[in-house]
Amino acid sequence: MGDCSFRDLFRARPLDGVLNLAGYDPTWTPAAPSKSDAKDAVEGALAERLFDAHELLYASKERSVLLVLQGLDCSGKNGTIKHVVISMNPAGVRTASFKVPSEAEREQHFLQRYRERLPEPGQLAVFDRSHYEDVIVPLVHTDLDEDGIRHRIDEINDFERELHDRGTEMVKCLLHISFDEQRDRFLRRLRRDDKRWKFSEADVDTRRQWNEFQASYGMVAGMTSPDHAPWYVIPADHKWYRNWAIANLLIEVLDAMGLAYPQPELDIERLRARLESPN
Repeated sequence: MGDCSFRDLFRARPLDGVLNLAGYDPTWTPAAPSKSDAKDAVEGALAERLFDAHELLYASKERSVLLVLQGLDCSGKNGTIKHVVISMNPAGVRTASFKVPSEAEREQHFLQRYRERLPEPGQLAVFDRSHYEDVIVPLVHTDLDEDGIRHRIDEINDFERELHDRGTEMVKCLLHISFDEQRDRFLRRLRRDDKRWKFSEADVDTRRQWNEFQASYGMVAGMTSPDHAPWYVIPADHKWYRNWAIANLLIEVLDAMGLAYPQPELDIERLRARLESPN
């Protein structure tokens, strides 16, 4: 796409520490080719480029990547894994889906279960939902007071600085979906036998607090988007565009890491001679 920088294109731009999601259009499709060309690219050329870029990460074993997929229900977290992450070598990918914490997890520090699923050097880890749930949801439900929220945000910022300092590149994607599109996807989910199992009536209750969740996402993202771990707002009303955008974003991030294949000290000529020898 020429000189287009996907990191600049989707970079969240908080104002006074708050990200106003009302200023981001979930139907926006900047820099995209046609829908059919974008879908072909995700399955073809982009998939190959993403595989090669990830293979370099996997081979080098120098650094790691953490892809955070955060968004409301039906925003496309699973779809991104199914259509984009699948392009990478599964040996170098670690995926974790975080649900409501168990009783045992509630007794731990809230970051502990996320620390246990971090990528090793050479890996790309995907968090389907993430440590941000432990601030966004309590903020909406008023389970924590202002000091408690602030303390968790400070801990998250320290946690992500720690990851950056040890060589983990963070790609935090806020999948931004509209109220109407979410409703349509819920209705399609109810109609389909193979999708109905995903539906929960609690999803309808969450929609009643749509504005509160939008405000919570905006506040939390606005306070946790430093240069070393920025948020990217991905328009998610069009599934084909969401996949195309995240594939391009990941390729750009991986390429910018400047990794190189390891070059072991081998006597190439001697090894070639041994392989070509009949004995």
